[in-house]
Order: sequence, then structure tokens, then C-alpha cells
Amino acid sequence: MWLVRFLPFRTVAAIGEAMGSVVFWLIPERRKVTRVNLAKCFPHWSEEKREAIARAHFRAFLRSFIDRGILWWSAPERVEALVQLEGFEHLQALAGQRVVLLAPHFLGLDAGGIRLAKQWPRMASMYSRQKDPLLDRLLHAGRLRFGGAIYPRQAGFRRILRAVQGGEAFYYLPDMDFGPKASVFVPFFGVPAATTVGLSYIARITGARIVPCVTRMLADGRYVARLYPPWEGFPSGDDTADARRLLAFIEERVLEMPEQYLWMHKRFKTRPQGEAKFY
Repeated sequence: MWLVRFLPFRTVAAIGEAMGSVVFWLIPERRKVTRVNLAKCFPHWSEEKREAIARAHFRAFLRSFIDRGILWWSAPERVEALVQLEGFEHLQALAGQRVVLLAPHFLGLDAGGIRLAKQWPRMASMYSRQKDPLLDRLLHAGRLRFGGAIYPRQAGFRRILRAVQGGEAFYYLPDMDFGPKASVFVPFFGVPAATTVGLSYIARITGARIVPCVTRMLADGRYVARLYPPWEGFPSGDDTADARRLLAFIEERVLEMPEQYLWMHKRFKTRPQGEAKFY
């Protein structure tokens, strides 16, 4: 990763995608999870189409990982060239207000987060510690290379609430299956999915505005981190309705770039009582 970062963006992307084609056959568990997720969400697609998306997903995943070499170690100007910001005026218009950046698990989320941290000095996020200590150190240092703060998930929400109330823009990834606690079941492409109500909770307690941010990988090896207008009427007072609004927004973005959503994650691990497990 440190060496290939000197190559042109398109070449770095090609190396990552080639590795992804190999890794598709080396990690059978994640291959199975990806196939199950796609089959549950898109039963109307042909098996051939779902398989093509699954393989493209692995190529994009490894590309996003190799690209981190640029994000972590290349000159700031090269990072700016790699990741373009779109809609940044939506964040600028909220200067001085409390903000939560809603960043669903699309594969470019690290690229978007690091680029935003360079542009917006008071950024904060949350992370899960990695089992491998070297990878944990690299991810932690890379995400903080332009400043900001990152809090371990184990620290809980009180630390996040203090950060948001103190004026830090919180880069929040609330669309994974964190189990039944503080979650509600709402449909994701028609499948009941345990979805945390944390986004509503933070907005309700802090009065923060919600600005969605989705980072897209481009064919030429670059990225575009797009910020959307802040949500109106959020939270609504109904956590289930808010969670469904969150997933509806993600569904729209998934249909724009289906291979770039994190299908390797066991999104439907938690099932309603009495329902058989998927994985």
C-alpha cells in the first residue's frame, strides 16, 4: 500500500480490483454472506446479476482498502485530488450549529471522512477496535492524520453526546446490525432489519442537524464525497419512522451503486423472534 500510492489513481484502483477478484475465492464466509444479502434484498434480480454484483463488490472493497495508502501517507494535495467534495456548502451553511454527518456503510466512507476532516477541522467519529493491533494502529492514525477525534464504540454514547454538544461534527455510521438493544425492526429492501435508533437519539438530545454524506468510487480511480441538504423534521418523535427514513435514503443510494454497499456485513444477523437465521 505504501509503494503503490505513488502510482496514478487509475493504476492503484486496478491493482486493488485485481486483488479483490482473488480474495473473492479466498474468503468463503464473506462470499456466502454477500450472496445471502443480495438474494434477500433483490430476489427479483437474476442469479447471474446478483453474482456479478457480488464479484464487483469484492473488487471495490479491496480497491478501497488499497486506496487507503494514498489517504494515510500521500501529500495533502494528492488526497484533495483523490477525493472531490460536492455539496460542501450544506455543511458550511451550518457553521456554529451542532451537526451529525450521516455516513452509511458505502465502501468510500473512509475516503470521504478523511477528506472532510482535512476541510472541516472539528470532526469526530466512532470506531470498533480491530483484532489485529497493527491494522488497528494504522486505521486509527490514518483517520486522524488531519486532526479531529475518534472514539471507541465501547466508550458509549455519552462521550459522543458531549462531543456534538461541544461543536464537533460527528461522522456517524448507524446502518450496521448492532443487535436488538436500542434497535427497531424496519424493512431494508423489504427485509426486517435491526436498526439502531442512535441517530434520532443524538439529534433529539443535542438538537443537531442531520447532513447525509455518501462517498462514491469513480471509474477513473477517484472519489466524490457528496453532502446532501440537511434533513427537515428530524427527529420526528417516532423512532421507527426515523429508522425507516434512514434506510429509505440508503436504499436510494444503493440502487445508484449497488456494488459499493457493504454487503459483506451480516446486516440481517439479528432476526425477529421466531424467525430463522439467514447465515
